[in-house]
Amino acid sequence: MDLATLKALKPTEYSEAADGYRSTSDMASAAKDRIDNQLAVALRNQLKGKAATAAGEQLGELSQNFHYVQVQCGLVSTALEAFSYETEAAKRKLDTALENAKAANLTVNSDGSVTYPPGGKKGEDGKTPDGGTVGGLTDGTASAVGRQAANFDPNPHHRLAQDCADLIATALKEATEADEKWAPKLRALTADDDLTVSSGDWVDVKEDTAGVLKGADDYLESFREPPKQGTPEENAEWWHGLTEEQRAAYISVHPDSIGWMDGLPATVRDEANRTVLAEARGVAQTKMDSWMAKEPVPSYVEREIINAQTGERWTAKVPTEEWREWEKKRKELQSPLDGMDAIQERFDATGTRGLPDAYLLGFSAKDDGRAIIANGDPDTADHTAVYVPGTEADLKSIGGNVDRMVNVWHAAHKEADGGSVSTITWLGYDAPDSVYRDAPFEHYAYDGAPALRGFMDGLDASRSVDSPSHTTVIAHSYGTTLVGAAAETGRLNADEVILAGSPGVKVSNARDMDVPEGHVWNQEADGDVVPDIGRWGHGGDGFVIPSDPEFGANQMTTDTEGHSDYWDADTESLHNQALVVVGAGDNVALQPPPDPWAHVK
Repeated sequence: MDLATLKALKPTEYSEAADGYRSTSDMASAAKDRIDNQLAVALRNQLKGKAATAAGEQLGELSQNFHYVQVQCGLVSTALEAFSYETEAAKRKLDTALENAKAANLTVNSDGSVTYPPGGKKGEDGKTPDGGTVGGLTDGTASAVGRQAANFDPNPHHRLAQDCADLIATALKEATEADEKWAPKLRALTADDDLTVSSGDWVDVKEDTAGVLKGADDYLESFREPPKQGTPEENAEWWHGLTEEQRAAYISVHPDSIGWMDGLPATVRDEANRTVLAEARGVAQTKMDSWMAKEPVPSYVEREIINAQTGERWTAKVPTEEWREWEKKRKELQSPLDGMDAIQERFDATGTRGLPDAYLLGFSAKDDGRAIIANGDPDTADHTAVYVPGTEADLKSIGGNVDRMVNVWHAAHKEADGGSVSTITWLGYDAPDSVYRDAPFEHYAYDGAPALRGFMDGLDASRSVDSPSHTTVIAHSYGTTLVGAAAETGRLNADEVILAGSPGVKVSNARDMDVPEGHVWNQEADGDVVPDIGRWGHGGDGFVIPSDPEFGANQMTTDTEGHSDYWDADTESLHNQALVVVGAGDNVALQPPPDPWAHVK
């Protein structure tokens, strides 16, 4: 960038352009929300048939378009703000140099050099020291040598001129570097010339995000950085201290971090995590498409089969070994897609039977995956329930765990007497993968406990209303062990705890579950073998588990069978949970206490 260009440059114009892109991003976000939460809801509830299904699919594609516009415009806005910030700093240096030169009666030339007039004390020859012209130096060593030479010059204008020339050179260098850095990044923020947002487009968004983030360090560091390993309260304080512009910048380049910050508003986490979800699905689908193109041919071969007993022979088609290996990899690639599609299905179910908006409060496709999905806004809900699933819970199976909390929401909503309800599926930990190989170990529980406590504290810190929510933790199977570990090692921050199919919670008494006395509830269904099997590894002192009378939990009546049906619709098991969730525990049906003389009879 030359001197004339930098002099004419107006960084504020780029900041104003950033404001325009940010407004466009906000409008696209609002349009997406209206489609998802109003138009699509009305369509699903009022129309049925092939035409309605086709129209719903088109609305979904339109929503994707607006989401893509929202994210890309957010990135453009951040890039322009960062460019404006960097060139503004360079422009200030140039303006300072020009003002200093003018005040000292120096001449700034078009190439950035500075001419200074004769001046200083006359020498022995009776002459005033000559003037001259100096160029700017940005190299540290060269600049030091130049300043030293100027210091030895009897003409005092020489040092002033050198300082001005150096400052001009530094300004030009910084402006040029900013231009060379941001021009290609901004050019990369382009969309295909079609109306279809493909998986490849979301892969590009992920790459664009990384590119903008890599260049925006100085801009992001110019305002308050997020606390390192901050508490939910510290996170909330940091967020509320940012301007709208700064919040938008962080969401655009750090959606993965913002999406997991306990204490931030649910709407903010949802916006960030939906971007992460879209990008992750784009990457996963691209990998799947690439792998599908590699399906071996032939996939089957004909083999002669002989019955060893009868000698009968026949020909059967048998998969080739190459195809078996290919199919194994295909299933691995399909698993995260199934989970992400299940989350999208919950989004698409908003409005069905009155189901409220969904909020994605955490998402990651790494390893087994993580996901936190809320039915209803927990920042305003009168009653909040957080469900912790157990062994084998992962991203690919998230749909079933989401459905359980959908059922709890419907049941609790009926009992809430007009109060609002939010039910949350919390898969924020690495659950054991196998009942026999992994579930006997306690480290999964203790490793996940801090994350659960942080999330529970975050529900308080992000509240947008003054009144607290009545909060219940619901846990199943190994999830109960994690909840017990969380209560044992810190503050659970809940009003009620419901345990179902518990193999033990590491503590020996309901008093140790960190909720008011009388507010620990337990369910054990007929045919559920997990409690007795698990007590030897996760029970408290004497291997006591919540189903034992000496533990002191309220034993709720349970009309389901086996280990996994506690949340079946229209059951007493589900209804009892709903009553606890809305604070109507006095109405819960309890099992009669065991008869101490039963063995005599």
